[in-house]
Amino acid sequence: MKATIFEKEGLVTVQEVEKPSLQADDDVIIKVVRACVCGSDLWSYAHGDNKEAHSVNDGHEALGIVEEIGSAITTVKPGDFVIVPFTHGCGECDACRSGFDGTCDRHQGATNWSHGFQSEYIRFHYANWALIKIPGQPSDYTEGMIKSLLTLADVMPTGYHAARCAHVQKGDKVVVIGDGAVGQCAVIAAKMRGASQIVLMSRHEDRQEMAIQSGATAIVAERGEEGIAKVREILGGGADAALECVGTEAAIDQALGVLHNGGRVGYVGVPHYSNRPLGSTFAQNILVAGGSASVTTYDKQFLLKEVLDGNINPGRVFTQTYDLDDINQAYQDMQNRKTIKSMVVVSD
Repeated sequence: MKATIFEKEGLVTVQEVEKPSLQADDDVIIKVVRACVCGSDLWSYAHGDNKEAHSVNDGHEALGIVEEIGSAITTVKPGDFVIVPFTHGCGECDACRSGFDGTCDRHQGATNWSHGFQSEYIRFHYANWALIKIPGQPSDYTEGMIKSLLTLADVMPTGYHAARCAHVQKGDKVVVIGDGAVGQCAVIAAKMRGASQIVLMSRHEDRQEMAIQSGATAIVAERGEEGIAKVREILGGGADAALECVGTEAAIDQALGVLHNGGRVGYVGVPHYSNRPLGSTFAQNILVAGGSASVTTYDKQFLLKEVLDGNINPGRVFTQTYDLDDINQAYQDMQNRKTIKSMVVVSD
């Protein structure tokens, strides 16, 4: 089968590799229909990020058709159309029952997260609860709906997780830091949860326009102290909640800076910083929460229905589409901000 291989910083290639097979009784083999490139994939693509040369791709979002199931699988069958999330919650542990399947107690650390999805086939481990069935088949949906369904593998649940962790509620004044796909989905999530004002911090006109369409009420292009002052001017004071969707120290500083004392941060950007001590928010009574999104929980409870009913349209974040053979271009265009998020067509 064809699969994307990370060769080195700035280069991924498509090569023929062995098709995966069942290795455990709760594995599922999935034929990939659509995959995509995530902003987190760009950390290794743009900077190396200590990733080994000639290694499996970091792709972790897909839609696909179940081809083969292990003996313990009871929830899906061959032929089912499924959302293939980046998480592998068990659905039974304390964490999963509390709605935090992104950090399942039974599947610790990296064992609960996916990679290798930018391929024709994938082996999805711990599959019995985590996969999300979609009614019908891919041919039953418009391409626009397929795009929105694909966001449910990661970016829409991740944006929602930021809003949930920040306890966004009706009437809140919310600031979103990060204008990529997750930030755009965080705007949607803040609106879903009843925010009265949603400020997106963005310097890019196309992303600003998209966020306004999704419910943002204001845009702030400035950064640092100037950006904080602008946000406070727009909101008439500090924000109730800040949704950090980048993963840098500067983004965390911005999130903390826009809040009033007693405000709340929901952070979902994969952290690339290590010098923000827990006690640094003590004098402001800031609540800080976040982590890996509860993809299966949110999809099964409400996000899939919201998409199918047409109440939200997160698929607009896919502004360019590529064939699998053009995967390096898909990465390059995201890195160079020529597209917000790259969708990859793998099969019909």
